[in-house]
Amino acid sequence: MSSFISCGGSLFKVKPAVELPALPVTARSANAGGIVLRTAPLLSDEESQDLFEANLPLSGVLPVRVELTYETGGVPLDLKRARFHLQDAGGHEWKLLPTNQAVVRILKANDVYLYNPHSRKQFESEFAAYGIELKTPLTTAESRRQGFLFFQTPDKGPVRSPNALVLSVIGLPQPLEVHLN
Repeated sequence: MSSFISCGGSLFKVKPAVELPALPVTARSANAGGIVLRTAPLLSDEESQDLFEANLPLSGVLPVRVELTYETGGVPLDLKRARFHLQDAGGHEWKLLPTNQAVVRILKANDVYLYNPHSRKQFESEFAAYGIELKTPLTTAESRRQGFLFFQTPDKGPVRSPNALVLSVIGLPQPLEVHLN
């Protein structure tokens, strides 16, 4: 059964990104070459529902909250070259999704096929505000940047208790690796 959304607002009520709480003390981290990568514990279904009014794990989308800190002065850090990879205990690679592709998966999982185009654009915009911005360099003036990376499960099915996830980043001055759980 497909859903039809006819209202003029967003398809889902996404909390404003400015309300994103600080990373908890339990955040895991890696440090190399003056760059610190911190990750927050994985969101529960309830936390995902609270932030995005959508169950991302049911959609096969795993949101991973990250924070990059640039501790070395001088040359801006080009983040365009950074490549994020997520791998589970079975050696399966999880695909990094741009926010617009994550939105497509969310809509499909929730059987939302008919909607006001303005509502979809608004949802995409609100959802994208949570993504970490990687197009502009990180400078010492803005030494910290945070947001979410969205990964698709290897089998494109719902997220089911991922085990031994490892987030690695290449394309920075030195590679980084963080065990998420």
